[in-house]
Amino acid sequence: MGQFFLADVRDGLGPYLAIYLLTSLHWDAQNIGLAMSVMGIATVVAQTPAGALVDRTRKKRLLSIVASMLIATAALLTILAPTYGTVIGGQVMMGVAAAWFTPAVAAITLGLVGHKALDSRIGRNETFNHAGNVFAALLAGLIGYYVSNKGIFILLAVMSLVSSVTIWQIREEDIDHERAKGDGEQSEENKSNEHSKGWKAVFGNRSILFFALACVLFHFANAAMLPLLGQRLAEGGKAGISSAYMSACIIVAQVVMVPVSALVGRLAPTGRKRLLLIGFAVLPIRGILYTLTNDPTLLVAIQVLDGIGAGAFGVLSILIVSDLTKGSGLFNTTQGAIATATGLGASLSNAFAGGIVQRSGYNAAFLVLAGIAVGALAVLGFLVPETKVDT
Repeated sequence: MGQFFLADVRDGLGPYLAIYLLTSLHWDAQNIGLAMSVMGIATVVAQTPAGALVDRTRKKRLLSIVASMLIATAALLTILAPTYGTVIGGQVMMGVAAAWFTPAVAAITLGLVGHKALDSRIGRNETFNHAGNVFAALLAGLIGYYVSNKGIFILLAVMSLVSSVTIWQIREEDIDHERAKGDGEQSEENKSNEHSKGWKAVFGNRSILFFALACVLFHFANAAMLPLLGQRLAEGGKAGISSAYMSACIIVAQVVMVPVSALVGRLAPTGRKRLLLIGFAVLPIRGILYTLTNDPTLLVAIQVLDGIGAGAFGVLSILIVSDLTKGSGLFNTTQGAIATATGLGASLSNAFAGGIVQRSGYNAAFLVLAGIAVGALAVLGFLVPETKVDT
């Protein structure tokens, strides 16, 4: 259940922030893109140190609770003192805190169940995560429509508090902290370089480097699409209606992610790459489809593709890193380093796309992002091998 309540906490305000800044504070597209990029940049800076700390610390639960409290504080400050400095500062705080959750949750999971059971458990984790996002999006849509957009920030703070309680329910003695950092059986590529240890074994691994590149391009193409869609749906509309549409977009995607995550978790033992190729392939299709209609209902329906892509990536990215770092003791550090690279791509995506919208409009931005997504698919298809090896 921890993943259920952590869902909205680790992802932050996301597109709702864009709507709040547009409809309540009347920021322009470029400043909105900049504000949303700040959280991503802060996460980028904090991600690798966070991963390394997860590998080293035995206080994973306590630090997860501290991170949740930081996010709650930032959410409340954004509505209680909505100045430019407070919004930017709050996004920095959220970004630093959010950097902790992905490696911490994966580490705790690996420490609890081990490599052999990781496929199904990560699939289960992501299923609960997306179910939690559906729950949060439904509440956010209702609050935004019937109360105000500010209530969505209060919801995030409450979810943070509840997630802290669920994290504390995990018993520290049940976590194998050595196993949680990836010690144990080596990957095939690391076996061929047994003289290399630690960082050399990981970052001398071409498969990891090409996988990181594919992830960077994927996130650069993906990160700005939903915020741009939210801004497009918000143009000329009321804040409450805009929030309802955004909730519908998120709910459609997250509902699809629930069965996709569970299915991918079950199929992952038979191979990772073919499943991830499907997830990457739907992204350029999604970007192109956004340019073909202005009908809000159809735009929301296109989010089915987001559910397929994100559902597959959320499960498989963790499993692929786990495969490639077996025996290195740097599972979470490597996760953090790859997340740093992908976070950089995601944070720059919002500012990059906002600039295109300002000059050429939404359709041009969607098409450029779709082209970058094709590049991500090519890197994954031609340069990243299958990592699942029968044991």
